[in-house]
Amino acid sequence: MIYRLLSLTTFAMVAALLSSCGNSGLNILSKSAIHSGSGIYAKRESFTLPPVSSSAVAAAVGKPRDKHSMPVYAFCDRHRIVRTTAYTSSESDHLIYGDKNATGTVLRYNDRVRSAAADWSFYPVGTTFRIAGLPYLYVVDDYGSALLGTGTVDIYKPTKEIMDLWGTRNVEVTVVQWGSFTRSAELLSKCQGYDHCKKMLANIVRQRPDLASVAKL
Repeated sequence: MIYRLLSLTTFAMVAALLSSCGNSGLNILSKSAIHSGSGIYAKRESFTLPPVSSSAVAAAVGKPRDKHSMPVYAFCDRHRIVRTTAYTSSESDHLIYGDKNATGTVLRYNDRVRSAAADWSFYPVGTTFRIAGLPYLYVVDDYGSALLGTGTVDIYKPTKEIMDLWGTRNVEVTVVQWGSFTRSAELLSKCQGYDHCKKMLANIVRQRPDLASVAKL
C-alpha cells in the first residue's frame, strides 16, 4: 500500500478528533472476550447490508472530510459512516507478515470476532466496532500505510475471492469500545523506521502529549 505525506488537511482532521468531547474511556477489550477461529465461517459470509440511515447521513453534515471525502468524527461520535476496504494475508504487500497482524498475534476471522486495520491515530489499537447488518465484532489490531490520514477501515478477509467480493463500501458503524492510545504508542515506537508508523505516532502524541515519553519522539 502506498502512503502519502500528511497535509494541512490531516492536521485539521486531528483537531476534529480532539474537538467537543475528548477521548476518554480508551480501553482494550479483555482477552477473555475475544477468541480466535478458522476460516470455515467464510463459507457462510454474506454481504447484504442495509442502506446507510438518513439519521447517520444527517449527522455527518458539516463535518470535516478526509481525502476520500468521508466525514471525520470526534471521539464521542460512536455512530458513524465509514469507508471500508478489504485485505487478505496473501496479498503481495502482506506476505512478509503471513497471518500475523501489527500486534504480532494471528489475524482473526470467526463467527464472533474479526480483524480490521486502520490509522491508529483515528482508531487506536483495540478499538472494537460493529457494522450495521452484520453480526460480527470487529477489532482494530492492524494498520496499513494507505490508511494514513484517513478514517478508512480495512476489513480482513481470509481469501482474495472474499476480499474482492467486499470491495469498497461505505457502511454504518457503531464503535462499541475505544482502544488504547498508550498501547498504540508503545507498538508504533518500535517501528519508527517506517514513515507511516512514525506519522501515526506523531499524530497520537498531538492528541495525547502525555504519551511523548512512551513514543520516544
